[in-house]
Amino acid sequence: MPKGRGEGFGKTILFGEHFAVYGLPVIASAIADKTVAVTEPAEKYELIDNRPATPDYKEKKKGEMERSMNLLLEYMDIDVKRDPVKITLSGNLYCTSGVGASAAMATAIARALSDLYKLNLTDEQINRIAYEAEKATGTPSGIDNTCSTFGGIIWFVKNMEGGRNTIEAIKMAKPLDIVLANTGISQDTRTVLEDVRKNKEADPEKYSRIFNEYRELAYEARRALEAGDFDKTAELINRNHELLREMTLSCNEAEKIIKTAKESGAPAGKITGTGRGGYVILFTPGKELQENVAKAIEKKGYMVMKTTIG
Repeated sequence: MPKGRGEGFGKTILFGEHFAVYGLPVIASAIADKTVAVTEPAEKYELIDNRPATPDYKEKKKGEMERSMNLLLEYMDIDVKRDPVKITLSGNLYCTSGVGASAAMATAIARALSDLYKLNLTDEQINRIAYEAEKATGTPSGIDNTCSTFGGIIWFVKNMEGGRNTIEAIKMAKPLDIVLANTGISQDTRTVLEDVRKNKEADPEKYSRIFNEYRELAYEARRALEAGDFDKTAELINRNHELLREMTLSCNEAEKIIKTAKESGAPAGKITGTGRGGYVILFTPGKELQENVAKAIEKKGYMVMKTTIG
């Protein structure tokens, strides 16, 4: 029996998060951890989710996953009622808010379906399909699916007029070790995005200041990364987190993780992704520091992921 297989990378956002939706620059990176999808003909349509995940992740994301699959299948013009298929998800990407798990899923499934049906879709086409699937959360920035499909570190600016987004590869002067710490809390992306929009409408002056501060910060961060100036990068990561905190996107668990990391020598840390839970990214240049910070956070009861970007 023929089978199709596909993969999609997880991601982390170094700078940007919710600012992306409003057309501000974002610096994001794929991570090595990925979701794998296997597709095969079946007697009835079935989606089997064997991905490792935060305990409440799959339950909270159930509606979002169903919407995502409907959008993906519709865009690919695949009728699973007429031609049933079994889709099995696995991989080592631990799913929670902040690591692009939904985009990794969509990318992996699109590739697996392309493989099964011999569609020979290009990476650009896969990226577009994953973007359509990401509309299950509202209006996606396009960052997650781009990182999931292409990998690497990118400078991303959403075209607010609906044209082509700006996507540029960033060449870092040297690799950067980071720790991703899981708060253990999952959030519905669409709900958090809507809260931010309402807060912005309620206090436009405050958000105008925050957005202007972030815009300057993003350009500084790109220059610092390209130059290998990690002291400056750390300072900017902390400033980015302060802005996100002002936008009510942090939480007690994230603050506890960042405090623990800094007490263990990490110069910087911030929430990454949806916020109010999910992952925290910790800046840990050097393997020894990375190991020390990871151990300290694990002792507090949080799951960590050690990885390198750039």
